[in-house]
Amino acid sequence: MAKILRLILGDQLNESHSWFDEKNEDIIYLMAEMRQETDYVVHHIQKVLAFFLSMRSFSDRLQERGHRVHYYKIDDPSNSQDLEKIIQECIKNYQIEKFEYQLPDEYRLDEQLNAICSKLSIQSKAVDSEHFLTERGFLADFFKGKKTYLMESFYREMRKEFNILMDGKEPMQGKWNFDQENRSALKDKRLLRKPKIHPKNVSELYEVIQKPQIKTIGRVEPENFLWPTTREECLEVLDYFCENLLIHFGDYQDALTTWDPYLFHSRLSFAMNSKMLSPLEVVQKVEKYWESHRKEISISQVEGFIRQIIGWREYMRGVYWAKMPDYGQLNFFGHERKLPNWFWTGKTKMKCLSSSIGQSLDLAYAHHIQRLMVTGNFALLAGIHPDEVDQWYLGIYIDALEWVEITNTRGMSQFADGGIVGTKPYVSSANYIKKQGNYCDHCAYSHKEKVGEKACPFNSLYWHFYNRNREKLEKNPRIGMAYRTWDKMKNKKEILDQAEAYLEKINEL
Repeated sequence: MAKILRLILGDQLNESHSWFDEKNEDIIYLMAEMRQETDYVVHHIQKVLAFFLSMRSFSDRLQERGHRVHYYKIDDPSNSQDLEKIIQECIKNYQIEKFEYQLPDEYRLDEQLNAICSKLSIQSKAVDSEHFLTERGFLADFFKGKKTYLMESFYREMRKEFNILMDGKEPMQGKWNFDQENRSALKDKRLLRKPKIHPKNVSELYEVIQKPQIKTIGRVEPENFLWPTTREECLEVLDYFCENLLIHFGDYQDALTTWDPYLFHSRLSFAMNSKMLSPLEVVQKVEKYWESHRKEISISQVEGFIRQIIGWREYMRGVYWAKMPDYGQLNFFGHERKLPNWFWTGKTKMKCLSSSIGQSLDLAYAHHIQRLMVTGNFALLAGIHPDEVDQWYLGIYIDALEWVEITNTRGMSQFADGGIVGTKPYVSSANYIKKQGNYCDHCAYSHKEKVGEKACPFNSLYWHFYNRNREKLEKNPRIGMAYRTWDKMKNKKEILDQAEAYLEKINEL
């Protein structure tokens, strides 16, 4: 048999891949920690630690199962930090006759590997990562000829295709979507449960990352790192979610509160995005648990969770491959402003933003409403350039990989794609934030005021956004009410002047 070199990227930690069904001395698996991957954007320190720890654990696991692994650590003297050089070196040293890799999920890596393979003097082959429910091109084919990709249509197709929460050909309990029941604010902190954590001392690896001065953001306690970094730990987090958090997940998935950073969210996105867990096994486990606990857990809890995975997650990945690379350049509103300095420190008088950003810096984590309706909402209202927003989200969150980040950020959050992902911009005044939780109770600004020294910046910026983008948005059928309200308002100039004043001193808010 020809000697084969198989590349495993840092987000391809799938123990169930068919590659590993065979053990063969002539197959060498290549894994590498590289400056190429730590430096293409400034990442959260916990994100770098989590990926390196998970990769090392995966490599150990493969070797325990009898596979040959060549692993480059970030500080190995022989590590050139360059993917092409590393592959060529292994081909030469092991006298490799065939190179194989799993299709990457990021466009830049797909292009890089295509270019590398075109230069190789040996045969090369790409295989599926065997992780997602659909192939790369499925969504583009599904919506062929359509300008807008309606997630709900795709979601229903996935439900039917994989027989998830189905009663024959119909959805269980007669409804596809229980989103209207998933928007409650948390009023009783006694419902909260502590997250399932896996404390470990990572001081040694932390020092290794610090030595070459890899630039990172965020904070970490190296002696008390909490994220799961093995498949076994990830499965424990999944079990814990089913047994302790699922019961209230749907009700409070959109809640905003200073009481707890995680609420009833699963904390499984890193486990799935690194491929330690597959989306189908997560969904099937949750559905199975619910089926045996129907008396205690309503369907709205489980449907809300499953929709996030086989709806949004799978859908966003499909949009990515349908629209890249052009998607990364879209800027529908022509926004140009830079991110305020406090996005990197959390030091702002706006409590919703100081809480969400501070939490992100501390934990490399924020749930979807903090990302969409707090930080993303502000960035859109303030006219921040989508590139600035992309790089911040891609760096700060432990689960952020471009295929899922850019479609959520540039599409869902910033409407920079002009409506491919969302049917309208997701913006709000302070009213929404007040309704969803307790941030406004602890703020230096008043959520009730549109103008004046204490007026919440969200209020005037909201109307400023609609006013300056009237030509682009007025004909959108989902926005008509906003313009009718604006047209009736008496103090338009005051509100616009207030917004302009805030934008001029945006770093001081």
